[in-house]
Amino acid sequence: MGSEIEAVDQEVLGTIKRHAGVGMAVGIFIAIAGILALIAPLAAGLSIAIAVGVLLVVSGLSRMFLAFRMGSLGPGLLMFVIGAMAVLFGGYMLARPGIALATIKLVLAAYFIVNGGFEIIWAFRLRPIKGWGWTLFSGIVSLVLGIMIWRQFPVSGVWAVGTLAGIHMIFGGSSVASVCRAARSAAKDAQAA
Repeated sequence: MGSEIEAVDQEVLGTIKRHAGVGMAVGIFIAIAGILALIAPLAAGLSIAIAVGVLLVVSGLSRMFLAFRMGSLGPGLLMFVIGAMAVLFGGYMLARPGIALATIKLVLAAYFIVNGGFEIIWAFRLRPIKGWGWTLFSGIVSLVLGIMIWRQFPVSGVWAVGTLAGIHMIFGGSSVASVCRAARSAAKDAQAA
């Protein structure tokens, strides 16, 4: 069992080393997006609500189209109803993004909590790589942010989603860039030796 875990970890490390340049660029991009979200938290939060609304409408329309292709009065009726609900909810989110933001806060809180837990687990898998502590720190920050949103739900303003998403993106992007930079330098050191 131990050798299987080590083989998987070596595979993960090899993959990170091969794609370190792209990973660093993605990490930097995510961190910059986080800074922009912190500069304009209300705009970031409303953008998230609007994006979710658009995705729901597109998803719903796609399901309704599929229902017509299946025969809407027969086997496609349930698919049509599901699609219509997605269009209604998505349309409501587009019409009232401020109210939708309150709902998104709870979803975001759950996401941050789950994401933080997985990032902490991922950090311990990366532990041989220099910079793994940033991933651990990012997971802890994500977990704390999720708990903060959850505990302050009705009180936290519409700015909370944009601000907390921005903080999460800064730490998440920084951890990705840090791990990839460390993997790249380890690969260069190995080639030099």
